[in-house]
Amino acid sequence: MFTLAQARHLVATLHPRIDELIRLRADLAELRADLAGGRPSPLGGLAEGKGLEARLHAVVEELREHDIQIKGLAPVLLDLPGERDGRPVLWCWLEGDADVSWYHRADCGFAGRRRV
Repeated sequence: MFTLAQARHLVATLHPRIDELIRLRADLAELRADLAGGRPSPLGGLAEGKGLEARLHAVVEELREHDIQIKGLAPVLLDLPGERDGRPVLWCWLEGDADVSWYHRADCGFAGRRRV
């Protein structure tokens, strides 16, 4: 369980890894599109694609080791379990957010997001 302050600190600390995840995701999407279209890619070929996949999965696993729930990769959506007013919640960070500024009840999902 994370307090809001702990969730904010952890996301800020891991932001370079999250940025790497976003970059790897974009590189992999471009490489796959080029390969599917039969075009040469400046990002390489099948072997480089496998390498990108492995690096992407390593970053995802690193985030999970911090008890972060990865709910989406495109866009990146992260949930961190916590408590608010005595109820279990998930502190929610969506790609593009400057900070952890949202939460939702665990049983409501993304549709139940509210500002902190």
